[in-house]
Amino acid sequence: MYETERFDLDAYLERIGWDGARHADLATLRGVHRAHALSLPFENLEPLAGSAPSLAPEDLVAKLVRGRRGGYCYEHNTLLGLALTGLGLTVTGLAGRVVLGAPSVESRPRTHMMLRVGVPGEPTPYLADVGFGAAGALLEPLPLVLGAEHDGAGRRHRFARLPHNGPLDLWALQAYDFTTRDWVSQYAFTEEPFAASDFEVFNWHVATNPRSPFTRRPYLQRTTGERHLALDGAVFTETLADGTVTAHTLDDEAEARRVVEEEFGIVVPEGVRLLG
Repeated sequence: MYETERFDLDAYLERIGWDGARHADLATLRGVHRAHALSLPFENLEPLAGSAPSLAPEDLVAKLVRGRRGGYCYEHNTLLGLALTGLGLTVTGLAGRVVLGAPSVESRPRTHMMLRVGVPGEPTPYLADVGFGAAGALLEPLPLVLGAEHDGAGRRHRFARLPHNGPLDLWALQAYDFTTRDWVSQYAFTEEPFAASDFEVFNWHVATNPRSPFTRRPYLQRTTGERHLALDGAVFTETLADGTVTAHTLDDEAEARRVVEEEFGIVVPEGVRLLG
């Protein structure tokens, strides 16, 4: 699925700050996944301007690696898939339905991309995902094992099974909400493989459909070791590691651009208007 001939692995690893081993093993998978999640922000500025971002390897490197920009799930996970493939791991694209905040499991289409990763010597595959724009996102990959709870970098996750009418098991990634003390499903997926051509269609739909939330307002996320930042429309939210949440509404375009550039590390492209 991933054509690494046009992908600059050295530049990618330098961008995310990974100077560890480059082995096809679990330690490298975990390290690269975490480094990516803490280095590259989530953003939807191309869809906001009315265009679909390119998923070509050279364009992803130009934008996210050398351009000091971010991207959304198709960009992030395609980029990670290229890197993991270049490191010798076996990578398969998966597609899921975002169920966080949804009225039912099947009320939304499969529009989220994640990765199934096979690691030599490991008995089970891992789910890798650096493109889920929410505070419940993974920072480290998880083994596809039902029920086991995993603590990673201050976040707790597990997999559950959800009932549905299809022939394949429906997995749900669940995150523990420390405020409500409850498990919350983030997205649901099967292990059916999806090709790059499938994600091109999903990418076009999400980026250009006028009913897509990504075409209607800015949606940015950034995670560091100490805090999680989010910009949803004009509302800027900061969540600290201890669960403290502060939010305020940005007053005007100038303040919004300053927040995006200073807090998220993103230079807003020419012609993109963040508010209104």
